[in-house]
Amino acid sequence: MLILLAFIIVFHITSAALLFISTIDNAWWVGDNFSTDVWRMCVTNTSTCTAITDQFNDYQSIQAVQATMILSTIFCCVAFLVFILQLFRLKQGERFVLTSIIQLLSCLCVMIAASIYTDRHEELHKSNEYNMEVSQGQYGYSFVLAWIAFAFTLISGVMYLVLRKRK
Repeated sequence: MLILLAFIIVFHITSAALLFISTIDNAWWVGDNFSTDVWRMCVTNTSTCTAITDQFNDYQSIQAVQATMILSTIFCCVAFLVFILQLFRLKQGERFVLTSIIQLLSCLCVMIAASIYTDRHEELHKSNEYNMEVSQGQYGYSFVLAWIAFAFTLISGVMYLVLRKRK
């Protein structure tokens, strides 16, 4: 049982780390000499970055991705704290339902963010505010990490739903 508990804790911390990296790091859309995410666009050979503001096309979509990724990260951290509290407060044989619900909300938020970015990426990168042509890029590793975090949070949410407190 102790090994299972350690695995669940490591899995949850890995999910949170993936969410933090994919939310913060500047690699949702990359090209030969630029990288962009939901916060800023950077030119790699000059090391200059431009914040993405409301002057950019489809800024509302970017804000939706920003908000849902932040919510996902917060829900994942809150779910971990609730799990630790429930670990000491639940009676033997009860399920970690509250932790599961919060973790599944995190899963839903990261899915919404990655789906919006997937659907709107062509419109997002056609703005005249970019100081170079960014439409010829490809998805970066932060975008891939967001989808992996979706899978991890879904699996851990289901694990918490099935998990019962044992001695």
